[in-house]
Amino acid sequence: MRQFLQAGGCHCRALRYTITQPPLWAYVCHCTDCQSLSGSAFAMGVVVPAAAFTLAGTPRLVPRVLGSGTISYRWICPECGIWVCGGSKLDALASTEKRVVRAGTFDDTSWIKPTLHFWTRSARPWVILPEDATIYETQP
Repeated sequence: MRQFLQAGGCHCRALRYTITQPPLWAYVCHCTDCQSLSGSAFAMGVVVPAAAFTLAGTPRLVPRVLGSGTISYRWICPECGIWVCGGSKLDALASTEKRVVRAGTFDDTSWIKPTLHFWTRSARPWVILPEDATIYETQP
């Protein structure tokens, strides 16, 4: 069996990461927060188990209170400001913990195929959603 390994990081390379397991899923989020934060029509994320994600470097953690009331963090490079991933605190590695890696930060993005689309009620009218994707008008 071939081992899965993908790497990536921020623009200035002060933060580098590897993932050692295939993603649980990849998604596109069309919410207005993601539009604003990405400077684009949507953002893409790749969700992996926290134990499969290894980070070299020290990110700046920016907290955010989610709609559920829990706190999530954006992990940002303190040098170039690129948002690399999100999740709980750096040391949280429980078996249920996930890391949401920003898809554009991978060195090779050719393998990423999002199958989920969230917050499509905020999607730009010119975005064409794939027929084979699972589509949610809001957050599932």
